[in-house]
Amino acid sequence: MSLPVPPATLGLFVLTALAIVISPGPDTLIILRATLRAGRSAGLVSVLGVQAGLFVHTLLAVLGVSVLIASSPILFKTLAVAGALYLMGLGVQSFRHGAVIHLDGAGVPLKAHHAFRDALLCNLLNPKVILLFLALFPNFIDLRRGDTGAQLITLAVTLVAINVLWQTPIAFMGEIVRRWLKNPKILLAFNRLTGTILIGFAALLIIDHVL
Repeated sequence: MSLPVPPATLGLFVLTALAIVISPGPDTLIILRATLRAGRSAGLVSVLGVQAGLFVHTLLAVLGVSVLIASSPILFKTLAVAGALYLMGLGVQSFRHGAVIHLDGAGVPLKAHHAFRDALLCNLLNPKVILLFLALFPNFIDLRRGDTGAQLITLAVTLVAINVLWQTPIAFMGEIVRRWLKNPKILLAFNRLTGTILIGFAALLIIDHVL
């Protein structure tokens, strides 16, 4: 029984997806943010949130919803604005609660479901992920083989696997950095830098997809 996607095509997809995944983006920053705030466990939960978002995008693509969103300027811009506002809100939180990083377990750390929610929504509200599914995936789908849904799911599962292999070590490295940077002033500066970058991503979303 043949695979939905030929090995040669899948190998080329892996190389292409890897180049995209390792480039810095909001997902990576959200994982680092969660890890620095609450430790490795929160970072790993954020990794799961990102993958959940990718599975939802896959389902939307299979159902044709992603094409509908991308083909409607109003829907696409609305999504871009919502994503930008959410990222901006997270960035503002980093400034307002910049010192809330507990190395000794004191205080109220970031709750697991909040870490999952932030990562999930960050991924779902990122219009660039929709464009990834619409611009990248069709190049690796062979309509002549039939069952495009199976091909799309195979590519999506491969993308998730690459994501997990790349993003999980980020959570572990973030934990090391978190315990190394014990100076509260440095931690505060780290959070403010994170907030600035998140707000910057939000501004880029507006510039790229709305203005």
